[in-house]
Amino acid sequence: MFVFRFVQHRRVYYIISGIVIAIGIAAMVLSLSRIGTIFPLGIDFVGGSIFELQFTGPGATEDAIRDIFAANDAPNTSVQSVGSLDDHRWSVRTSFQDVATTERIKADLALLAPLDTNSVRVESISASVGAEASRAAVFAVLVATVVVMGYIVLAFRSVPNAIRYGACAIFAMLHDVLIVCGIAAVLGLLFGWEVDALFLTAVLTVVGFSVQDTIVVFDRIRENIPRRLGEPYETIVNRSVIETLHRSLATQLNAFFIMIAILLFGGDSVRPFITVLFVGLLSGTYSSIFIAVPLLVSWEKGNLPFIGRRTPPSPPPKAQTSEI
Repeated sequence: MFVFRFVQHRRVYYIISGIVIAIGIAAMVLSLSRIGTIFPLGIDFVGGSIFELQFTGPGATEDAIRDIFAANDAPNTSVQSVGSLDDHRWSVRTSFQDVATTERIKADLALLAPLDTNSVRVESISASVGAEASRAAVFAVLVATVVVMGYIVLAFRSVPNAIRYGACAIFAMLHDVLIVCGIAAVLGLLFGWEVDALFLTAVLTVVGFSVQDTIVVFDRIRENIPRRLGEPYETIVNRSVIETLHRSLATQLNAFFIMIAILLFGGDSVRPFITVLFVGLLSGTYSSIFIAVPLLVSWEKGNLPFIGRRTPPSPPPKAQTSEI
């Protein structure tokens, strides 16, 4: 049976990932030098105000509302329609908390279309909310790392060197987190897109997706090792990747088509979140096959730096026969 040589080209995959991650890190460093953060932060992290607007008739559009906030020196404004367009309801997020500016903006908005004054709500957001959410997300990633390592070591205990499977899965997960952070920095530099609480949702989604996809491939390797005794380890791994590839692609393509549709026809407010999530899930699919699995083979063959080559077991001594 012909088996495609996935892992034999592993150095190429490492170079591709290294280049992409290096571009992301360079973007984060550039952003840090320009604005003091590795990517632009939204009001969920720096504080600001949320306007919940209810117009009683047509006339207010997303561009018109954004222009009014821009004319009143209200930076970093995100405008989103709530419900259907016939509801004339809008949610606006902006990074200022000035009372006088708020009243002036409300007066200008009323010129677009009559406002239902009983339904207009302005709420201030503290920057501490974003800090708490960030700490919770970092803690969740750390807990996920420990749980994944423990689960894989326990579930793969019948396979030699089970800890390698856990370490490679975690490395692939961190690879995807770096890709997501890098793309957020690049999009922030190019388009001024900001990171909000939805970004943390995207990161945690990518973490779970990456680990799950990697475990599926590793589990097939574990099943094939006793079935394919005598085959080279690389051949077993290649065979396992092919056997799980159709499942991974079928699942991922469904999600990708939906996200592409949202990117094309969704509003501007959800586009940054969907873009980051799309890139993260794409990276998770890539890392499961082209990073985690090749790393496992490199470790098995002793090709990883700072990790010694595995010492093969010594053959049993030959039985001595006495000459008659």
